[in-house]
Amino acid sequence: MTKMEEDLARYGSRKRMPKFQLYYRKAQQTKLKPLKLCYLVLLRHYRAKNLCDFPAGLSCGGGLFINHPYGIVINPDVVIGSHVTLSRGVTIGQENRGPRKGSPIIGDKVCICPNAVIVGKIKIGNDVVIAPNAFVNCDIPDHSVVLGNPCVIKRRENATEGYI
Repeated sequence: MTKMEEDLARYGSRKRMPKFQLYYRKAQQTKLKPLKLCYLVLLRHYRAKNLCDFPAGLSCGGGLFINHPYGIVINPDVVIGSHVTLSRGVTIGQENRGPRKGSPIIGDKVCICPNAVIVGKIKIGNDVVIAPNAFVNCDIPDHSVVLGNPCVIKRRENATEGYI
């Protein structure tokens, strides 16, 4: 199953998938340069329409689900695993100095709720829920729920059950 098919399976239909995500996946899949250029132009147009900074070169696994696709900012160096859910206002960026200089690596089956901020060279484990308005700048272990600022980590088996 391709990444595009995994994404579509989470949405249920092509009509529900944000256009910028559709053209991001098509640009990833095609090998024909003229067609890729067309997809990248369409990606740029729909990113601007949704006020999203969703880079064309983003490394992202299949099964991505973007819930309310507005105001999302993602650094191009971020690595996102499979079956991740992003919500409105999410910021995933790099830190430019200090011990966490770099960009995050996000695991599989992660739900990032509205207005959450994830920064620095940190690793978010698998099966993690990041609560609304949380500020995450530390490593998060597998099977966790993250709350608040500074982030509070609560261990929970099947943390993403009902979210993903």
